[in-house]
Amino acid sequence: MPTEDELATADAVSGQLIRVIRLMDRAHARYQAEHPDAVERATYHLLVQLVKCGPQRSSALAEAVHSDPSTVSRQVAHLVRLGLVARAADPADGRATLLAATDEGRRVFEENRRVRIERVAAMLGDWTPDERHTFADLLARFATAFEAHKLPVKENA
Repeated sequence: MPTEDELATADAVSGQLIRVIRLMDRAHARYQAEHPDAVERATYHLLVQLVKCGPQRSSALAEAVHSDPSTVSRQVAHLVRLGLVARAADPADGRATLLAATDEGRRVFEENRRVRIERVAAMLGDWTPDERHTFADLLARFATAFEAHKLPVKENA
């Protein structure tokens, strides 16, 4: 059972996380409004996965991003129409299809990554190098713990 101090700290952390999520959602909505052709965040996440991990089947992609295969199929179709992802026969099984980022998909990924990194660097610009490294380490540790934590499933009453 957590102590009162641990609960107070958890409350402060969760409050700040909610604040950051809201700020990110607002910034994303503003970006979408200014760039109507922009790819939705969930769809873009598929492109990121394909760039970082290489070609893969749709089912593996759905599993990797913890999403429903039918949702991934629809999102991939959009990425294909935009020329960011291509389909090709799987050399290991000609009946299956592999999805891969195109050169344009990799270019879009790299440009978005550069812009994101520059923004974060600007936000951390007045932090000391030790503060930046400590924050990066703690945030990675928190993200790993968050990913591993199993939330209880609510049963229908």
